[in-house]
Amino acid sequence: MSHATIATPRITIGLDLGDQYTQCCELDAATGVVEHSRVRTRPATIRQQFADCPPCRVVLEVGTHSPWVSRLLEELGHHVLVANPRKLRLIYGGTRKTDRLDAEALARVGRLDPRLLAPIRHRGAQAQADLATLRSRDCLVRARTQLINHVRGAVKAVGGRLPNVAAAAFSRKTAPHLPPALQLALTPLLREITDLTAQIRRVDRDLDTLARTRYPETERLRQIAGVGPLTALCFVLTLEDPARFRSSRSVGAYLGLCPRQHDSGQQTPQLSISKAGDPMLRRLLVTAAQYILGPFGPDCDLRQWGLRLAARGGKNAKKRAVVAVARRLAGILHRLWVNGETYEPFRHREHACAV
Repeated sequence: MSHATIATPRITIGLDLGDQYTQCCELDAATGVVEHSRVRTRPATIRQQFADCPPCRVVLEVGTHSPWVSRLLEELGHHVLVANPRKLRLIYGGTRKTDRLDAEALARVGRLDPRLLAPIRHRGAQAQADLATLRSRDCLVRARTQLINHVRGAVKAVGGRLPNVAAAAFSRKTAPHLPPALQLALTPLLREITDLTAQIRRVDRDLDTLARTRYPETERLRQIAGVGPLTALCFVLTLEDPARFRSSRSVGAYLGLCPRQHDSGQQTPQLSISKAGDPMLRRLLVTAAQYILGPFGPDCDLRQWGLRLAARGGKNAKKRAVVAVARRLAGILHRLWVNGETYEPFRHREHACAV
């Protein structure tokens, strides 16, 4: 790519990031293509390519490499837009799709109106590394669950049945109940489950220390029953900066907990939630909402509100109530984070009594 032709910072460059190579398309202010080129997707080559380039607008699509590429380009003084792939049907829905055409489409849309890209903002390097620890724990838990389900299914297939025990004690309490014919096949799996349980406990201790030392605001969020250290830490790391949201109500939509809309004419169908945000945090919030509405959830305004929604009846009333409580819970957590207030479980009830 030649940078000698760039005279103003209004130059727009589209990048189609690949695992090995990145396709580049450079547009001038008159919408003409200056040059197509390809570079290796490596920090050293990306830096070399853009280090001497005057400040310009760079558009790329969110993906595996987009966090570090966007941070590197911003460090070099460029204005970076990371496009939301859900909004780029022009690219993924096209009949002719190549890396070269995708890079040019990104550059043209970014030059026309950046809002069409619905740009996202990647979290910082430290938050990304800490969130990776949470995701690693999630992978360990999923692997243990898969092994436990396999052991239970194998035993059932020969007419046996294992006792209902917690995952942490599964290997110790079920080993005596394994059928003799399956001892050789399932004993190694029980050892793996034991090792995974030990690793999960170590990661839990590390995350608890991380939350107390680096993210003390998580303690404020844990005032709500059902919100544990994992949920609080995942909430803080996913949002990273609470000032990004003008209103706490918008956090639920950001996390994909609001219903999709597809109104046309007089038709306003009820659709499922968008699921547009981080799936792990959304799952943790839904789990917290299930606890709040469950038999062990302490009485509070949020619980009473959710139970009223569930009592309305109708199809999937309980599921809708859980999602609604998770959505409101996200807003409450954001509000506590911003204001630093003490959580009042009966705030609305006390306010009504005062009036």
